[in-house]
Amino acid sequence: MINKRIGVLLLFALFLTFGAKAQLASSMRINEVLVINEDNFVDDYGKRHGWIELFNSSAGTVNIAGCYLTNDKNNPTKYPIPKGDVLTQIQPHQHTLFWADGQPDRGTFHINFVLDPFKENYVALYDADGRTLIDEITIPAGQLADISYGRVIDGEDEWAQLTKVTPSTNNLTLDSNDKIDNFRQNDSWGIGMTITAMAVVFLGLFLLYVIFKQIGNLSIAASKRNALKSANATGNTVSSGEISGEALAAIATALYEMSDDNHDIEHTVLTIRKVQRAYSPWSSKIYGLRQTPQK
Repeated sequence: MINKRIGVLLLFALFLTFGAKAQLASSMRINEVLVINEDNFVDDYGKRHGWIELFNSSAGTVNIAGCYLTNDKNNPTKYPIPKGDVLTQIQPHQHTLFWADGQPDRGTFHINFVLDPFKENYVALYDADGRTLIDEITIPAGQLADISYGRVIDGEDEWAQLTKVTPSTNNLTLDSNDKIDNFRQNDSWGIGMTITAMAVVFLGLFLLYVIFKQIGNLSIAASKRNALKSANATGNTVSSGEISGEALAAIATALYEMSDDNHDIEHTVLTIRKVQRAYSPWSSKIYGLRQTPQK
């Protein structure tokens, strides 16, 4: 019984794995193709060739190893993408580039066919079974040099000639800021921006003044309420703008103490102490007086 349950679980996991793999593989898209490369991106050998860009439109990593690229509807397995290369694992919403140089011996991303600049070019991506078509596109004849043919938005259905060639990156890139462009068009001198900035600053200062003014008023009112509560708690009634008798008595006592003769005024007395010195005949007065003659 236990073995049967384990077998069912393994079978379910197997179906789930194959289903997820098929779903992820089907999310790959041929995103951009450059047929004539005269002055554009170079490969890892420093050479210029046509290239095919694939895009992973899913939210999961896709391993395209074992899938097929072809330019022949009758030969869907023309170029098998080699297995064992970690770079074939394409991250979500990322790109990878294949060089159509007809030299597959140069690496995984060098395919075994080239793009013809004089006629239509059919390009298709097939799943690892060699029968399931994942994506295909026919590039019209008459392509111009260094102008690619790709989706306007990555993974979407609309195709167009792209004068801005974007190998291994988004086809639609935002090179400008709408707000900055609007200011440049409508306020080239920056006067409106200056007035707006000053208005915001002064408005902020005014709001700060009002807020702190209200906080000060609330603090004063709270202090008065606390004083009234303290006076009521001690039994003294103090009205607004009136000094209590106890406060007057304390003030009178302090003034009396300041004017009283008994107040300690020692700090205003200058004390001179006599310095005791040893006797010296040079300073004795007797040597400065006339002596009485001896008889």
